[in-house]
Amino acid sequence: MVEELIDYLSQFVSETRKAKFDEVLAYRTRHITIALEDLYQPHNASAVLRSCDIFGIQDIHIIENKHAYTVNKDIAMGSPKWLNLHKYRKAENNTLDCIQKLKSKGYRIVATSPHKNGYELSDLPVDKPLAIFFGTELTGISETVKEHADDYVMIPMYGFTESFNISVSAALCLHTLVEKLHTLDVNWHLSEEEKTELKLHWLRKSISKVELIEKDFLNKKNQSTL
Repeated sequence: MVEELIDYLSQFVSETRKAKFDEVLAYRTRHITIALEDLYQPHNASAVLRSCDIFGIQDIHIIENKHAYTVNKDIAMGSPKWLNLHKYRKAENNTLDCIQKLKSKGYRIVATSPHKNGYELSDLPVDKPLAIFFGTELTGISETVKEHADDYVMIPMYGFTESFNISVSAALCLHTLVEKLHTLDVNWHLSEEEKTELKLHWLRKSISKVELIEKDFLNKKNQSTL
């Protein structure tokens, strides 16, 4: 049924767009994911989403303790519609809620901090699923993240300035880790079921008045079974 719906909806997008879906899906991964804790500047939030899409990261976990996560559409360049955004804002401790859910799925929690002894970025192992945590623009990651982190990672810096902008840090981390991941004999690809689910989601995001088209598909499907 899902495959039939995908075939039907595919009539309403160009061959170029369909080929792009397959090209992007070949490099999409959930082996690495990003968690953003209390970002409050829309341009940073948006730039991180854009980098995640570009580097093939499908899931972004957004923790809203004090600040609501907002997106600047001009900077995000449409990237949110291709991604899965998981928001944490209903628990007493949203950060801990996010950490526990990611750990239950087998992710190692990696805290980004220039102040902690840990891995340099290029040395961080990527053979197991990683969730990279980035903290608020002003104070960095919270004590909760520090307490529950499995590893720390830092980006080498050689100037006077103490740290990178959050969106720059995320882009540097993703570029280094994704390139490293692609060289390893690790099953970092999406499953066929996940690819199918995403292709349907992306088709729905690409087609105007898709609800009416799906309704037409179901009507035709029901008539053919009578």
